[in-house]
Amino acid sequence: MPNLHLSVEAEYFHDIKSGKKIFEYRLKKEYWMRRLVGRSYDGIVITLGYPKKGDTEKTLYFPWRGYIEKTITHKKFGADPVEVFAIDLRGKK
Repeated sequence: MPNLHLSVEAEYFHDIKSGKKIFEYRLKKEYWMRRLVGRSYDGIVITLGYPKKGDTEKTLYFPWRGYIEKTITHKKFGADPVEVFAIDLRGKK
């Protein structure tokens, strides 16, 4: 099975790396529904932007633990509540 690759901004990358952020959010839209609903992955690869291949300082690996659907309010998505997929990032590989 393939890995799920997610690129994130620096603020979120460092929060994930420190363990402060245990879920990565993606809006519940058709694009992410096709990639998540009914699918399974070997693992999750989180990158700080789009680093060069092999740049271990900007790459994190997690086991695939699935996701949950939530309604959240977050500065990145605006002031109104939005439906998201909360991808589980607990337990580094």
